Amino acid sequence: MKFKFKESGKWFFVLLIPIMAACGNQGNQVNSELAIPVSVSDVVKKPIVQFISTTGTATAASQTTLNTEMPGIYFLMKNPKTGNPFKLGDIVEKGQVIIRLENPETENTIAIKTKKLNLDISELEFQKQKSLYEKGGVTLREMKNSEVALAQANTDYENAKIQLAKFEVVAPFKGAIVDLPQVTNGTRVVTSSAAVTLMDYSKLLMEINLPEKNISTISVGQDVDITNYTLPKDTLKAKINELSPVVSTETRTFKGKLVIDNPGLKLRPGMFVKADIEVARRDSAIVISKEIIVSGNRGKTVFIVEKGATRERIITTGLENETSVEVIEGLKKNERVVTKGFETLRNNSKVKIINQ
Repeated sequence: MKFKFKESGKWFFVLLIPIMAACGNQGNQVNSELAIPVSVSDVVKKPIVQFISTTGTATAASQTTLNTEMPGIYFLMKNPKTGNPFKLGDIVEKGQVIIRLENPETENTIAIKTKKLNLDISELEFQKQKSLYEKGGVTLREMKNSEVALAQANTDYENAKIQLAKFEVVAPFKGAIVDLPQVTNGTRVVTSSAAVTLMDYSKLLMEINLPEKNISTISVGQDVDITNYTLPKDTLKAKINELSPVVSTETRTFKGKLVIDNPGLKLRPGMFVKADIEVARRDSAIVISKEIIVSGNRGKTVFIVEKGATRERIITTGLENETSVEVIEGLKKNERVVTKGFETLRNNSKVKIINQ
């Protein structure tokens, strides 16, 4: 190719030779798409449980404050398990004496020994009169009078025992001492003084409020899982003990009560706990993590891997809980579903499995 131009009144001619750089045969171009690293897991069948979750405060199943019933000199008993006087947190057995009062004047007035002797004499007299009556030695009236005297002597003796028992503060059930007013031994206390507060929290109670929509899916006797943030590795068991048939017009909820088994006394009264009520269960279902589901215009999708490439699957889900979901349609057992690295995937993306 020639090219001319004029400079300083003279014409010049330049010969241009085209130079072409061959970059290679395009027909032999190689697809340079890089494989995306992903993690996969096999689709398996396993159980899944669906819960309704609520929260509340656990309270002791049994609690009582014991007061003195008689005036007297105060003595705090020793815990036989430790050899030391009872203190806060100690576990006492049913029938165990925690505090004893002494009042010699009142004890003399009760005169329990005299009443016991009178009971013994009355018993002997009744047996004598009964034997004589059977032999015809006394009348029926005389025998019955001795029986009345025996009954009265027994009543007097039992009343004396009841009065003396009031000098002792006794645990009505097995429980922990949660309040013990400080009183010096040998100090005189009056009637109705607060002596000790006991609490049995081997079983706990919890009031709950449930949404109106669940009134037909929850019933008495259903199992409940109880958790607390201070016990991350422990799940306690409970059951629904009571349910109200009435829905609140203000909150659109209905009330229920749970009974919580508390072995080892790990859960303490007053703790704020979470209750997961089991409402449905599948013993064998295809279950995947909620985290791997991608939601879009076409619905819920996941990716599986076949022959080094991804296949997008639209799924239909069923039961679910906080972490997992049942897949009713869209996945088959033993398929490999992508669990990590799915965020940038498309249908038919080339992938490299980094772990299974």
